[in-house]
Amino acid sequence: RAPERERPEPGLGRVSGHAEMEPKHVSDDPRDVFTRDLDLPRGSSRERVRANHKEYRLSGDDVRTLATVGAFRVVPASDLREPNPRTPTRPARDLERLRDLGLVHTTPYVVGRTRTTLVTLTGDGRDVLEGGRRPGTADRQAFYVGITKPRELAHDSKVYSAYMKAAERLAERGEPVRRVVLEEELKREYQRFLQGENRGRRDRGETPEERAEAVARWAQEHELPYEDGHVQFPDARIEYEGRDGRRAVENIEVVTPHYRGAHAAAKARSGFTRYRASGARLGGLRTTGRSGRGVDPRLAEELLS
Repeated sequence: RAPERERPEPGLGRVSGHAEMEPKHVSDDPRDVFTRDLDLPRGSSRERVRANHKEYRLSGDDVRTLATVGAFRVVPASDLREPNPRTPTRPARDLERLRDLGLVHTTPYVVGRTRTTLVTLTGDGRDVLEGGRRPGTADRQAFYVGITKPRELAHDSKVYSAYMKAAERLAERGEPVRRVVLEEELKREYQRFLQGENRGRRDRGETPEERAEAVARWAQEHELPYEDGHVQFPDARIEYEGRDGRRAVENIEVVTPHYRGAHAAAKARSGFTRYRASGARLGGLRTTGRSGRGVDPRLAEELLS
C-alpha cells in the first residue's frame, strides 16, 4: 500500500472539531477506503473467508467490489473495475462469480439511453463484510443491502461516479478519504433527533419558534444547510482528512434534468458540490450555503460522463 503523501496547500472543504484523526497509511485508489477497516483478503490470490457457517474464496479485488457496492447501495457494473487490456473479460467474470456465490445481485437496467447492469449487495455479502470488520472501529463505513428506491435508480446509480471524481481531486491535494455517508444515513440521524425532540416537547412547553431554533442548531452542528424550516441533505457526504489532520467534509449532489423549480433552487443554494448527470456544464456558477462558505465556481458543478 502506498505511503501517506505530503499534504499540499489547503483546498475546499470544511473542517469540524479539533480532534486529530489517527494517522494511517492510505492507498492512492479512492476505492480502497471501503476496505480500510476490514480484516479480509487484500492480495490478488483468493483466500478462504468464513461468514455465518459458509465458506468463500475471495481475493482483494472481490472484497473491494463487495465493499464498494455496499457503501453506495447500487453501482453500475461498468464502474466497478477498470478494464485490463490483458484480461478484458475478467471483471465481468469475477462479478458473475460473486453473483453465483450469492454475495451480490445484478439487475439489467437502462440509464438514459445506455443499457447497463446495476449491482447491489446481498445479505450474505454484507455478512462477509461485517464479519471482517475490526472491533472498536470508530466512524464505521456503513454497508447497505438491496434496492430501496426503485424510482430513483437512474439517479442513485450516478452517486458512485460523482464520488470518484471528488475523491480523485482530494487525492491530488493529498487529503485522503476516510468514509462515505449516504443521504439516508444522515436522514436517519435527523429522524432520531426529531423523535427525541417530540418526546420532550410537551414537558418543556416548547414553542414552534424554539423548535425551529433547535432544528437549525442541529443542522449547523451537522454541517448541513437549513432554510425556510427545512434541512437540505446531500446525496452523499465524503469525510476526509484535512491537511492539518482534522476531519473535513465535502457534500456532493447528483443533479439530473428532473431537478426543477424550488427543489433545484434549494440545491443550488445549498453549497453542495454538484455533478450533472447529463447536459452541458454550467460555467461561472457560485453558490453559498447557510454557513456562508463560498464554493469554487470551477467545482460548483461538474459533468458526469
